[in-house]
Amino acid sequence: MREVLLLKMKLQQDQVWKQGDEFLRIVRLERLAVEYKQMKNLVTREGKHFQVSKKEFCRLVKTATLLSPEEIRTAEKLGSSL
Repeated sequence: MREVLLLKMKLQQDQVWKQGDEFLRIVRLERLAVEYKQMKNLVTREGKHFQVSKKEFCRLVKTATLLSPEEIRTAEKLGSSL
């Protein structure tokens, strides 16, 4: 029998997720909705805003990596996209 490890995900405002070569930053978090910004570079902060349900956002970040505050600072200092 295959064991499945389920991790509880706690969404918070200003979290940054890395998915492929893009970053997703939670701009506004509501009970049933998430407003996020999709960016190529954390330094320029240029990107598009999206509003989706929490369920849709969780599906979106299922394959993404949550960046720690230290990783975010490092990427901003280097001026790169990690």
